[in-house]
Amino acid sequence: MPTSWLVREDPHVRAPPGSRRPYAPGMDRRAVPPGVHRALDAAEAASPVEAVESVTRELGVALGATKVSFLIADLSGRALVRLAHVELSDDGPAISAPLAPGERRALEESATVLPFDGGPAEQAIRTQQVQVVGPRGAHRGSVDGGEWLVCAAVTERGEAIGVLELTVPDRPTLEVLSEIARVAHVLAFVVIANRRHTDLYEWGQRTRPLSLSAEIQHRLLPGPQTCEAGAFTLAGWLEPSAAIAGDTFDFSLARDILHLSLTDAMGHGVAAALAATLCVGGLRNARNAGASLLEQVTSTNQALADHAAANGLEDFVTGVICRVDLRTGSMDLVNAGHIKPYLVRGSRPVPLDLPADLPLGLFGDTAYHISRVDLQPGDRMVFLTDGMLERNAVDINFPQAIVETRSLHPREAVRALADRVLQKCGNELKDDATVLCVDWHGQHGRYRSSRHGADQERASQPLT
Repeated sequence: MPTSWLVREDPHVRAPPGSRRPYAPGMDRRAVPPGVHRALDAAEAASPVEAVESVTRELGVALGATKVSFLIADLSGRALVRLAHVELSDDGPAISAPLAPGERRALEESATVLPFDGGPAEQAIRTQQVQVVGPRGAHRGSVDGGEWLVCAAVTERGEAIGVLELTVPDRPTLEVLSEIARVAHVLAFVVIANRRHTDLYEWGQRTRPLSLSAEIQHRLLPGPQTCEAGAFTLAGWLEPSAAIAGDTFDFSLARDILHLSLTDAMGHGVAAALAATLCVGGLRNARNAGASLLEQVTSTNQALADHAAANGLEDFVTGVICRVDLRTGSMDLVNAGHIKPYLVRGSRPVPLDLPADLPLGLFGDTAYHISRVDLQPGDRMVFLTDGMLERNAVDINFPQAIVETRSLHPREAVRALADRVLQKCGNELKDDATVLCVDWHGQHGRYRSSRHGADQERASQPLT
């Protein structure tokens, strides 16, 4: 009979049957998984390209694991990617072994795509809890021969970076699993620090090629696309079309202020990407100079208008630019000719009645106005671009879709909403589709209840 259970960081959790001893049968007490110091030492000793592999190797040796892997989340959000080193022949090119299903190679590097299938790896990311599958489990991710599969989410502030996957010969104890989860969290920081120095991790994440315009657009997005803080949780998602690259979203957290924006540059290809670059750059530049919300919008509008006039262009950008006072929950919004966002209070999504000013970049002297919403704990805000409402998906009842994804963590909610649009459009979008979801919890200044990079109370429920 298959055995499967998960670990909750809870003092009342029950150990699985047969694991009352602090260490698994046959495991030397000295073979405890490496602590944080050993993981960091291993990362610093290796090159940025090998840092993650070095950390996982240390963990595997300490556990006596027969297999250990880091699976990075791919850019589609719908799969994990196993990165591996491929031996070279004397002549230089990689040995011409047949490619595995879903595998691609570039010289010494191999990346194999593992689509989400409801198994332990996906469940680990979704629930942010360690998953353990016993021998001969029913799921294809389980292992035979008496070995155990362990999957731990590699997460930082709710941003799912990937999964640490191990195969071990004995049933792991709760103490060992807790250490694995802790090292998986450390691994998140190792990836964040080292991917600044190499393209390897991003190459692994790219399961489909990007056009030049999409490359520019991709660089405009904030580094993390999810953020958990005491007073809020947010996540954004951009589903690029083949020909248009004008959508962006952005956020930045100050001590008592949260800045948000969702923008859509008109046009196609590189031209749209460049207009989006000027818009995002203008907002960030003004924000970093300490400008107010209206000053950010006004100066960015002027920059876009000046650029268009100087180059004989007709570029403009629609968007909603926001500033949330975290102490009070007061959200100020400027609507620059954009689709109205939804406020979900309870189970009822209502489009906000925001007066729409002109898009950014049309006229340098446009006057913009602020609207205000007082958020209440439990509220959810959903911001969209028009690609989410494109004509091939007009029969989607979007308010109903928002209701149906209400219980999901914003990380899963934005992807689920984008998936509906993709499915209706046959996976061929005519326009970028972007969604930004913000949950308001209130009580700014409190510490969030975090275990190994995530607040498990905010996590989505397991797939059934």
